[in-house]
Amino acid sequence: MTTRIVVAAAALLACAPRGAGPSSDAATPAAPAAQQVVSAVRQFITDTLRALGAPGAAICVVQDGRTAWSAGIGMADLEQRVPVTTTTKFRVGSVSKALTAVALGRLHEMGRLDWDAPVQSYVPAFPVKRFPITVRQLAGHLAGIRHYQPGEFENQKHYATVTEGLTIFARDSLLFEPGTEFGYSSYGYNLLSAVIEGASGEPYLKFMTEQVFKPAGMVHTVAEQMDSIIPERGRYYTRSDSTGLVVNAPFVDNSYKWASGGFLSTAEDLARFGQQLLEGRILRPETLDLLWTSMRTADGQVTDYGIGWSVESDSLGRRRVRHSGGSVGGTAHLIIYPDHALVVAVLVNSDYTFTGALSRYAEPFLRR
Repeated sequence: MTTRIVVAAAALLACAPRGAGPSSDAATPAAPAAQQVVSAVRQFITDTLRALGAPGAAICVVQDGRTAWSAGIGMADLEQRVPVTTTTKFRVGSVSKALTAVALGRLHEMGRLDWDAPVQSYVPAFPVKRFPITVRQLAGHLAGIRHYQPGEFENQKHYATVTEGLTIFARDSLLFEPGTEFGYSSYGYNLLSAVIEGASGEPYLKFMTEQVFKPAGMVHTVAEQMDSIIPERGRYYTRSDSTGLVVNAPFVDNSYKWASGGFLSTAEDLARFGQQLLEGRILRPETLDLLWTSMRTADGQVTDYGIGWSVESDSLGRRRVRHSGGSVGGTAHLIIYPDHALVVAVLVNSDYTFTGALSRYAEPFLRR
């Protein structure tokens, strides 16, 4: 491992909050200078995590096709004193959208999905709106489907099927004419899970497992079934508004939104997923280019969002694609620098964190 790799990993880690406590690391041995950098950053993060009250985190950094650093830091379960390991499962929130987007790409390559077909071509029961909605518009948050209303993010009701979950918003009017504005919508991605079922003829979760997770080697990535025993699933935490103390996150059931925010994963699985995309092992290059190219509104405005991925340049103009995720009791970030063969995944078991600063910490170390 080069010093540059580990320094970059350390810097990226600096934006992912962690709690003080045990840690587990898996990586190629680093040079002494690089080890000093990691130690210094680890201490900084430990101190920051204490201040924020985030119990635990996991990070995985892959560069040039190799795992440069994989670590679990802090606690996965405060009451049972179970430490975070590299196989601890966290809520990944909206990083689920990036996973779903790759499933759409797989269907397109199979000839089963037309990006510009009306959504009713695959989900006939979805109510026709004032304006037609295409699959592409849904995937790029250009469809006018609304986002959460107050209280919906904390849903506790179980939905037995993907289509049952659509009843939350299916009868609502569009917020704008599709294509004219960018309007981020998790419900739009919930609708895409029904599109995947219609196009594939299979249950959404089965298709995700067979066509995305298995090809990517994501052996620890699953839908969060609240009544199932899921090995190494961590606990979820938040910070009390009244006392400022770390408390257990409230119960939620994410069965209505697998596609937009309902998966559990590990940092290693997400980083492996990113690396498999870079190597062309899941999607063809032309399909990946489509996912990683920003869409535009009807009047030509760049949205900085492709299909399931935020698409942007850093302060020095280097291309990066990413997705963050916020859940009840969880925060996630997956970032890829395609031209630098760098993939970083950070997962935290608290929703009181600051992983959005991830790329800012990465940039100085990519200058070399």
